Amino acid sequence: MAEAATAAAGFLEQLKSCIVWSWTYLWTVWFFIVLFLVYVLRVPLRINDNLSTVSMFLNTLTPKFYVALTGTSSLISGLILIFEWWYFRKYGTSFIEQVSVSHLRPLLGGVDNNSSNNSNSSNGDSDSNRQSVSECKVWRNPLNLFRGAEYNRYTWVTGREPLTYYDMNLSAQDHQTFFTCDSDHLRPADAIMQKAWRERNPQARISAAHEALEINEIRSRVEVPLIASSTIWEIKLLPKCATAYILLAEEEATTIAEAEKLFKQALKAGDGCYRRSQQLQHHGSQYEAQHRRDTNVLVYIKRRLAMCARRLGRTREAVKMMRDLMKEFPLLSMFNIHENLLEALLELQAYADVQAVLAKYDDISLPKSATICYTAALLKARAVSDKFSPEAASRRGLSTAEMNAVEAIHRAVEFNPHVPKYLLEMKSLILPPEHILKRGDSEAIAYAFFHLAHWKRVEGALNLLHCTWEGTFRMIPYPLEKGHLFYPYPICTETADRELLPSFHEVSVYPKKELPFFILFTAGLCSFTAMLALLTHQFPELMGVFAKAFLSTLFAPVNFVMEKVESILPSSLWHQLTRI
Repeated sequence: MAEAATAAAGFLEQLKSCIVWSWTYLWTVWFFIVLFLVYVLRVPLRINDNLSTVSMFLNTLTPKFYVALTGTSSLISGLILIFEWWYFRKYGTSFIEQVSVSHLRPLLGGVDNNSSNNSNSSNGDSDSNRQSVSECKVWRNPLNLFRGAEYNRYTWVTGREPLTYYDMNLSAQDHQTFFTCDSDHLRPADAIMQKAWRERNPQARISAAHEALEINEIRSRVEVPLIASSTIWEIKLLPKCATAYILLAEEEATTIAEAEKLFKQALKAGDGCYRRSQQLQHHGSQYEAQHRRDTNVLVYIKRRLAMCARRLGRTREAVKMMRDLMKEFPLLSMFNIHENLLEALLELQAYADVQAVLAKYDDISLPKSATICYTAALLKARAVSDKFSPEAASRRGLSTAEMNAVEAIHRAVEFNPHVPKYLLEMKSLILPPEHILKRGDSEAIAYAFFHLAHWKRVEGALNLLHCTWEGTFRMIPYPLEKGHLFYPYPICTETADRELLPSFHEVSVYPKKELPFFILFTAGLCSFTAMLALLTHQFPELMGVFAKAFLSTLFAPVNFVMEKVESILPSSLWHQLTRI
């Protein structure tokens, strides 16, 4: 009995699939068969008499009827347009489109993927809606370039300034926060560098850095003799200024190799200062401030050395340096070193290690970023992108892996909707700024500038992104300020991005929801019928002639085909068919 039931169920499924297939591909054949039967049965059904009666009725109609007909059609289409617009403003979708997708598409064999996508959402991301997040907070770009070796070279070649004054001013504030402290006046070189970070002129900063290094070359005598009652004095060198080397590596070095050499010298000086201040950090608030500053300097130097190694192609070395730095200073998450690590691991195609890093940092308690969201989407897309086909997916529905990939893309696009246009090369890239605005155009540029190659390396990933990213805007609640998986999209991002990005770049703004097709169609229909009503009212005779000419032209191909069919078929056969 069980086998018989299984066989019957299998037969019914096969029959249903055959019917769906026939309806999908053979509807044109069915249509022509129905037309042929109607033509054959035109005598029993009195189609010719009915057509002649209809034509006589139309000929007896006055122009007032056409005026009333077009006016009524215009009124009805206008009411539909008003209702569609109200429904779109309230729910963010077209009522006609929603009804057709929800009720007609399943009958035609389609699959509604939106319901399945809406049914699953991350608990961690939904909980993040309740977090109090300050709008338009500017962050230091974890992958910022080197001014002398990269930004200045761009200026030499193009004559354009890739950095805005606002962006550089933020960097100056960061340097003063990280590289200075209240006790700098006790050390002459640090006192000079404290003024150098405030200088707006790059040449003045570079000159100040050289001056700070020259001071440390002067030998100083210690007031206490090396041996009691001795004329031999201890002679030593003052510790070299690590921040001076940092400034020269960032702004004076014209290549990455030169910058790396200067950072290695800075590391030697910074490591010595860090060890000395570490021993004295508990002796007072002044020493604590010095130790905090020396820690920031050391972390900055090691991170930039890792970035130099990454730029020079020594990716494995860079990964090791980043991992060691994160183990040595686990609490300094403000530098976002894990984003540098993710990019380097993607270059090595170490996707398992990338997943391990994401598992640690893609957490509810940590702020999200485009790097985290889009890297997670890339890993999930990688599992299905090589075999993904939108036509096949629409016929059979999305598999579990494909659904997870699509949901990850939707999550990433909702977090930062500007990234896909850069990844799909629908918009040209520029050099990323030194500061970014999360969820803004500046963050999208910074991410795509370094990660576009990783998306291209995964076969089919960009195709999957192209097919699915626009569907995000149909899922986000309307109005757009509500959000879906994340906190609402900040309104002030466009203004902040215009301050961060150069004037020659066209700033990307939040993609607005486009009007559905049926609203545009109804608007066009309403306008067209209203124009016809006005013309018919003003020129009734002329419009009547035009309507008759239009209808005769419209049915001319049909009459021509009918005449050809009657001339080709034998008269006896045709007579027998008409008598059926």
